[in-house]
Amino acid sequence: MNIGEAAQASGVSAKMIRHYEAIGLLDAAPRSDGGYRRYDERAVHTLRFVRRARNLGFSLDEIRGLLSLWHDRARASADVKALTLRHVAELDQRIAELQSMRDTLDRLAQACSGDDRPDCPILADMACGMERDGAGQAGCCG
Repeated sequence: MNIGEAAQASGVSAKMIRHYEAIGLLDAAPRSDGGYRRYDERAVHTLRFVRRARNLGFSLDEIRGLLSLWHDRARASADVKALTLRHVAELDQRIAELQSMRDTLDRLAQACSGDDRPDCPILADMACGMERDGAGQAGCCG
């Protein structure tokens, strides 16, 4: 199949297919006599694997590791589990950071009167954000 058909069958855009080939995540497709890339079901299956892993938030390097493990029939499932649990720990950290940002923004929005007056605790907090220490303590805003 051509790149458009592979894109449709896998749910990965043609641009991303070319990118995955360029970075070695997907083997370079053989070319037709006319120079067009030709993909088989194995390539489409790999693209679906990559798409699913991306949807689960794995980085390209992590996906490269997962693909290597997927193709290694002698692998230990413990290796796959360890990689996955590292990813879960990273997600937990990101979730905690996002929750902290959300809580801060909610607190700031609650402190804002939202009326016609120019004073705004949201903008004041952002303006002094560069003055805050690593613990989030106000430096210039008190």
